[in-house]
Amino acid sequence: METDQLLKSYEMKKSDIQKRLEEFKEILNQSDERIFAELAFCLCTPQSKAFACWNAISSLMKNNLLFTGTEKQIKPFLNSVRFADTKTKYIIEARNFFTENGKLKIKEKIKSFKNAFQLRNWLIENIKGIGIKEASHFIRNIGFDYKNHLAILDRHILKNLKELGVIGKIPKSLTRKSYLEIENKMKRFSELTKISMYELDMLFWSKETGKVFK
Repeated sequence: METDQLLKSYEMKKSDIQKRLEEFKEILNQSDERIFAELAFCLCTPQSKAFACWNAISSLMKNNLLFTGTEKQIKPFLNSVRFADTKTKYIIEARNFFTENGKLKIKEKIKSFKNAFQLRNWLIENIKGIGIKEASHFIRNIGFDYKNHLAILDRHILKNLKELGVIGKIPKSLTRKSYLEIENKMKRFSELTKISMYELDMLFWSKETGKVFK
């Protein structure tokens, strides 16, 4: 893929992508439960399909189990998600972490951070199952990072960055150091093309999956 092809694709999908990003910006104004649902979704995504993960979280919400269910009740809903046992535990641990006097209190904590980089570091250090990619994904999905600073480096994004010559090769594994190096390269490419980081992410993702999703 050449840069001019990317720009043409962006013009075709720009309105859909920007509409989706505007929807994300509304999440932080919604309930603690709605925000937690995005965290639970991001806890499920490693090595799993995003559509399957969101379907599982949506089903848990519809059955009133995401916020009150036991491990035994939640796990069957994650049968389409890889490592369901571990991810069920992560969801419950995160829920307990953000629960005070029987109520979820995630929004207040998130809003206490000055910027996305501080929040990302805190999430990585405090929420089991959240790495740098998942933290970046969550922050984007709740509309916290309005300046579009973070990269969500999954296999789709890395593949496209390599095709465009932004990176020389796809690393076998992403350390925190290599993640930040690629993020900086993607940021420079974003500035060059005048397509924001999150728009690039959704553009690459839609190219691989056919959908503007999350």
